[in-house]
Amino acid sequence: MELKRVVVTGIGALTPIGNTAGEYWENLIKGTSGAAPIQHFDASKFKTQFACEVKNFDPQAHFDRKEARKLDLFSQYALVTVEEAVQDAKLTEGVDQDRVGVIWGSGIGGLKTFQDECFAFALGDGTPRFNPFFIPKMIADIASGHISIKYGFRGPNFTTVSACASSTNALIDAFNYIRLGKADAIIAGGSEAAVNEAGIGGFNALKALSTNNENYQTASRPFDRTRDGFVLGEGSGAIILEEYEHAKKRGATIYCELAGGGLSADAYHMTAPHPEGLGASSVMRLALEDAHMSADSIDYINVHGTSTPLGDVAESRAIQKVFGDHAYKLNISSTKSMTGHLLGAAGAIEAIACILAIKYGIVPPTINFEHADPELDENLNFTFNKAEKREVRAALSNTFGFGGHNTSAIFRKI
Repeated sequence: MELKRVVVTGIGALTPIGNTAGEYWENLIKGTSGAAPIQHFDASKFKTQFACEVKNFDPQAHFDRKEARKLDLFSQYALVTVEEAVQDAKLTEGVDQDRVGVIWGSGIGGLKTFQDECFAFALGDGTPRFNPFFIPKMIADIASGHISIKYGFRGPNFTTVSACASSTNALIDAFNYIRLGKADAIIAGGSEAAVNEAGIGGFNALKALSTNNENYQTASRPFDRTRDGFVLGEGSGAIILEEYEHAKKRGATIYCELAGGGLSADAYHMTAPHPEGLGASSVMRLALEDAHMSADSIDYINVHGTSTPLGDVAESRAIQKVFGDHAYKLNISSTKSMTGHLLGAAGAIEAIACILAIKYGIVPPTINFEHADPELDENLNFTFNKAEKREVRAALSNTFGFGGHNTSAIFRKI
């Protein structure tokens, strides 16, 4: 069976450094930090008091009051970015709604809704007074449902949940459905809204978050010797994937091709990566094999790069194993240094960074680097502190999640 080609025809982003894909890209290239003191709640008693929150987001600019009350913030973020991506791709024109699907990722879903309902019950007299929208606001699959309902798209519809790998998982699943001929186009991506008491408190208890409250703007510092954990982010990224001939026939603008994807498991630890990056190296090889590409055809890797002591070292070792001498010709960067870690939405916004790096020939930087880590090879080009212009023929995006879930996707010029 001959597999069909899959291309990107639309993008949308809502991030801590920009509320549209264009704003996001502009601030990536500038090296803008999205970290700031938490505004969603009073974090003064928490070990971590800062995060990368979405800024200047007004739900009433996008939803009427009644509708907004039925949507957790992660679903609101999803619908806003999908609207941008659908308009960008002009996806409502010349498509068969039965052959357009939605595959959406979220690692946690409606955490704020779950927290607030449980708080209200615990503080009451024991009489159950739950909101009738509690369950449909909270469940992780509801965003994909809302998207399909809004646009009338009746193709494959589900949600991928693989922690921080969720939205790259969604992209790869969408890619497979399209190349197998099961759909003409799929809206893929992910959203997350976990900057709340439960999210910050839970990750603090895991000792996963940076507690560098005094230097919050530079606390997300991947590959720096003084890194002490990730900075929690929130937001959403949406990507329209489409069968190549279908896109050409309707005159869609094509950004690039999604060439291949890989999936693997560390099978090692609940939260820690394998120290030698075995799962990470495996998933990058699988993505290259799936794309029928050699290691030396990749110019840029947008790494998982969370700014954790163990993860950054393991991933850099994995890159050296897979790419050998070519590793020293790559540009490598962690855009989480600017956006923080969007958990289940991370893969989607980082895929958009790869797509636009290919389009514009610019690699976004890894900001906040000051202190070299002796455990990392200083000859690798981590694109520290300043964007670099170069032709990007193909870019690989890595996302890894708690539970040992690993995903890699490869985008290339068309």
